[in-house]
Amino acid sequence: MSCYHYRACDAHGRIAQGEIEAANHAELEARLRGRGLEPIRIKPARIPWLARRRRIPRRELIHFCFHLEQMLGAGVPIRDVLADLTDGQGHPGIKAIASDLHAEVERGQPLSSAMKQHPQVFDEIFRCMLHAGESTGEITPVLRQVAADLTRADELRANARKIAIYPLIVGSVLFAAIAVALTYVVPQVATLFRGQTLPLSTRLLISFSDWFRQYIWLLPPTLIAASIALPMIAARRPALRLRLHALVLQLPLVGSIMQRLALARTASLLAMLYASGITVIDAIASTARATPNLAIRYGIETAGTHIAAGQGIASAFESTGLFPRLVIRMLKVGEQTGRLDNALGQLVYFYERDAREAIERLQASIEPTLTIAMGLLILWVAIAVLGPIYDIITNLPV
Repeated sequence: MSCYHYRACDAHGRIAQGEIEAANHAELEARLRGRGLEPIRIKPARIPWLARRRRIPRRELIHFCFHLEQMLGAGVPIRDVLADLTDGQGHPGIKAIASDLHAEVERGQPLSSAMKQHPQVFDEIFRCMLHAGESTGEITPVLRQVAADLTRADELRANARKIAIYPLIVGSVLFAAIAVALTYVVPQVATLFRGQTLPLSTRLLISFSDWFRQYIWLLPPTLIAASIALPMIAARRPALRLRLHALVLQLPLVGSIMQRLALARTASLLAMLYASGITVIDAIASTARATPNLAIRYGIETAGTHIAAGQGIASAFESTGLFPRLVIRMLKVGEQTGRLDNALGQLVYFYERDAREAIERLQASIEPTLTIAMGLLILWVAIAVLGPIYDIITNLPV
């Protein structure tokens, strides 16, 4: 299959252009005529082929789901919807993917099966829910639910990203200022203190400046080597990777936030799959495969094994010892009432609210903490440098 860029006109003389996959020109022309288009110019499309392999932004995927939901809800056939996405304006990667989906749907494949060719864009949860919607004939509500979940996840990720912006900016400026001071300013000032008894703070500053100027060139290659070696080692040792993922959830300040976000995402996926009519065991298996944190994934897989062996849902999750009491309590409520999806939805609300509040508190506390730390560091440098200079000035003969 090759991707082609085409320019064609319809029966009313209007020009249409876009990208589409086909085995050859004859198949491409047949597909265009099936849409009521007469080809004018056809040429290989290389850029969309590359764009299709780039990561699709989450917001583009949200727009894709929204467009599908609105058009299908209005009664437009799925083939025409995908053709509009292929021919219309938008992200080149989405247009290329829509072209692939359109080609597979024309061959008689269901949309959920056609999406298996793009697992990097449509994950297993997306495909499972869409398959359930196709089985029940309720694709529009499924797409609406998926779009809402993607929107909620995008908002939470944006809020979590705010935590790193201020420390990154302040830390970068502070590091640059300290690096300049240690590399140029302190050595210049140290020449004034030769033969003089210096206080401890000044001696420490000069020693650190000497060490910094001698070994700073090792920092970039060390960071690069570590960023390459650690993922390679972790990829070859699943036990180490599992331990690292568990350690991430135990980090001070941010660990609890990441755990709440991960549990909210897990509960949301499980609730959507269960509400779509998928069995509990299959829903848990799909949720586990879609969970990025390996520690939580291991807990979900272990709970799924216990449930398959006949254990209750709440007791299975409780036996893993990895999930908080709130999760177990809500699962028990869902089992007792027979509304597991509703209980999981409440759990999502609680954890998302707690995560937002924790992010706001952390962001509010980071700014003054960094300001105080920066002030103390600058004060130490000033005292270490100005103290001996003051002693020299006071000892000068009048």
